[in-house]
Amino acid sequence: MIGHTIPPVYDAGSKILILGTFPSVKSREQQFFYGHKQNRFWKVLSAVLGCPVPESIEEKKEMLLSHGVALWDVIASCEITGSSDASIRNVTPNDLSQILKKAQIREIYTNGAKAHELYQKYIFPKTRREAVKLPSTSPANAAFSLERLIEEWRAKIAWI
Repeated sequence: MIGHTIPPVYDAGSKILILGTFPSVKSREQQFFYGHKQNRFWKVLSAVLGCPVPESIEEKKEMLLSHGVALWDVIASCEITGSSDASIRNVTPNDLSQILKKAQIREIYTNGAKAHELYQKYIFPKTRREAVKLPSTSPANAAFSLERLIEEWRAKIAWI
């Protein structure tokens, strides 16, 4: 079992919550979300928000919080081989109540099909809050170009 060691990013001003599955090997090494260079999360979100791509962890946190975005993952601990979502087994979900109590979250989004599937299975029954599935920013999602990801994300979270 591997435990999630990256705390969620949110504050009282957070309006939307984006959930991934579980940190990749690179993200666990860096102790921050979407740490693999090939993951397009930061490029996509910065394009949607209309701001420069953040480089440092502090810049990433600032971009999220200044735009009302909370960020975390569905899974608190699991068995996983490398960074493969397909290998995830024996899931313990994160408890979102701390975020949902402190922030005025209007919408919840999942980054990819696996995050959405796990959200529906483990978290929705507790929160009863629907989540909108966004296409995954993972490099494994080769069907989506960067431009198409930006277009899809912008269409679904256009109210930011």
